[in-house]
Amino acid sequence: MNKFYAFLENRLAPVAAKLSAQRHLASVRDGIMLAMPFLIIGSVFMIIQYLPIPGYEDFMANIFGAQWQVKLGYPVEASYNIMAILACFGVAYRLAEKYKTADPLMSGAVALVSFILTIPQITSFTPEGSKTAYDVGGVIPTILTGSQGLFVAIVIALLATEIFRIIFEKNWVIKMPAGVPEAVGKSFMALIPGFITITTIWILRLLIELTPFSSINEIISTVIGIPMHYIGSTLPGMIVTVIIIALLWSIGLHGDAIIGAFTNPVWLANMDANRAAFQAGKELPNIITQQFYELWIVPGGTGALLGLVILLFWRAKSKQMKQLAKISGPASVFNISEPMVFGVPIVLNPYFIIPFVLTPVILVIVTYFGMDSGLVAKPAGIALPWTTPPIISGFLATGGKISGSIMQIINILIAMLIYWPFFKVWDAQKYKEEQVLIHEEVGSPEK
Repeated sequence: MNKFYAFLENRLAPVAAKLSAQRHLASVRDGIMLAMPFLIIGSVFMIIQYLPIPGYEDFMANIFGAQWQVKLGYPVEASYNIMAILACFGVAYRLAEKYKTADPLMSGAVALVSFILTIPQITSFTPEGSKTAYDVGGVIPTILTGSQGLFVAIVIALLATEIFRIIFEKNWVIKMPAGVPEAVGKSFMALIPGFITITTIWILRLLIELTPFSSINEIISTVIGIPMHYIGSTLPGMIVTVIIIALLWSIGLHGDAIIGAFTNPVWLANMDANRAAFQAGKELPNIITQQFYELWIVPGGTGALLGLVILLFWRAKSKQMKQLAKISGPASVFNISEPMVFGVPIVLNPYFIIPFVLTPVILVIVTYFGMDSGLVAKPAGIALPWTTPPIISGFLATGGKISGSIMQIINILIAMLIYWPFFKVWDAQKYKEEQVLIHEEVGSPEK
């Protein structure tokens, strides 16, 4: 075990630390978060839209009219269908912020214009009662500004910001005389870098249109999207993902933040596909989404530590573990794991490395097959805050299916079973240490 930890510290930790600090990956991770509050707001409306209460639809129709459900969907569409736009601006802003040269606001705006430039402003439309589809120009397809355009938005945000920054740092800018308002001065300074950036993206689009791919969205979705979809959307890929996250946490690195830069775009796209299918009354296409991981695989935080917290409350003999349960319990209920990770500690603790890695793997397998078999409802694309307590979150995230809550309870029980023997050994050791200290204090002469 010591050799294993030495390998993690000497080999894995430096690589993970570099990934965590790498500005482009960090910008993707942080920039996507700009969209999350709006997805959650949209999901609140979707929950109200589909509350699983007998007679609810008739009650709402009698008060608000037959179109009440459609109108409640307006905020859902407004938030989910601009996911890529928000992410593009957020990623560009965060990247420019890290360079501390070009204005982040202008960088975000230029990246956003560049992203819109990549989208073919044409969509297919079939009139009601017709079997013929017509191409309609002068429109921006929301399918490419939502989850399906997420990869393109991220790539363009990084590329546009880099071009904008390089030109800006070369000082190819228009400087206004002193006394001009700062906002006006920044606008003129962005003219040349912005023009070069947008022109570059325009030329790139023209070149790609000469290829069989026809659009940037198609080529990026093929080159990046398909491999990332396999990594983030399949059972083997999910197992590898949770193992890496747990190993990073076990050496004190924020595994979720590091790996999230790679997985979040895929999971968000899967979530939105489920949301669209759920609203259309169709079968949900994806099992693995953001909610699958956050709500079923890691109840209590990374490592499914709520199971260990319950054991501390229920069976701990040592005062240290009992006190830790009182301190970390409330946080764990809201899926915050840091008090346990650093309090037990889990970090660099050979007693807990096995269950900490093994538990998420088992939960992924059990939950995946539960949902794949139809015994458990799949996540319906409802974006709940990751701090939503278990049982409640399982019910809401599946669109009001009790099987989602039952699966969470089963997962917590599985986590307790896996942690049990390791907890017993650790708690017994702490209890023994406390008894030794008590005997030493009793036996020591009074001063």
